[in-house]
Amino acid sequence: MPQPDQRNVRLPRLALVARILFALFLFGTGIMTMGFAFNGYPVSDPPDDLGHFMLALQNTGYLIFWVGFFKTVTGTLMFFQRTSPLAILMSLPYAFNILLYVTFFADQYRVIGLLDFGACAFLIYCHFDWYRPIFGASTTVSSPASQGELNAL
Repeated sequence: MPQPDQRNVRLPRLALVARILFALFLFGTGIMTMGFAFNGYPVSDPPDDLGHFMLALQNTGYLIFWVGFFKTVTGTLMFFQRTSPLAILMSLPYAFNILLYVTFFADQYRVIGLLDFGACAFLIYCHFDWYRPIFGASTTVSSPASQGELNAL
């Protein structure tokens, strides 16, 4: 009988450290973002371009609470080895959005945004064996009995 697919984590020690740090970052910033939904985004007086953008988001009710909630849940799931591959995929849209945000709006936070996206990309690389079935063909293995049945037809 063939062995089932082995799902290994590449660079396991480094991946564990990156996963825990990224989980702490997501959890902490998720709590902070939910706080912004209730207390408002702190801006300078008078607001600069970034401040105007954040005030516009706040005034439109642009799901700030739900973004923070999603980051908190994703960070929590990333603490557990069993749910970390799912949490890493869940964090990819957020990490890509932050990369675009720091590139086009908040260039003073570019280092944090690059580290955020880099951590997500590195963790996807480390856990790629978990995602391989998404990209590959069917992994069904025919048994000798089914081969005989095919030959009889």
